[in-house]
Amino acid sequence: MTRVSYNESDINLIARMLRAEAIAEGRLGMLMVGNVIVNRAKADCLDFKDVRTIRDVIFQVQGGNYSFEAVQKGSLFYRPAREVEKRLARQVVKYWRKHPSKYSLWYFNPYAECPPTWYGQPFAGQYKQHCYYEPQANTCGSAYRF
Repeated sequence: MTRVSYNESDINLIARMLRAEAIAEGRLGMLMVGNVIVNRAKADCLDFKDVRTIRDVIFQVQGGNYSFEAVQKGSLFYRPAREVEKRLARQVVKYWRKHPSKYSLWYFNPYAECPPTWYGQPFAGQYKQHCYYEPQANTCGSAYRF
């Protein structure tokens, strides 16, 4: 059973994003970023109400910019996916989940301490340089149902 519908093109997109956003965080850091991507495709709330596919998540525009900085500014995202990242992408779409990204819909690297909230959403935890944020259950219960 998979967590989200996907095809080989989706695996390539996730794999490219894993490398572009979290190569410096190692395999576990890349898996956590992938978890956020899948969570966004599954959550039916907040900024992700009409985002249902991996492609929708990767290329979502919010406030005039892509949600993932790597799509707009990163050269790594536009390089072909490597097999190591494809394996990680397959893990994420099939079953992988771990705290602090287990229910997280957001992450970022603040180059400082993680703030206790991110746009009103609570801090879930930190892995290396990335801070992860879960939605409040009363604003996005669907994030906790999958």
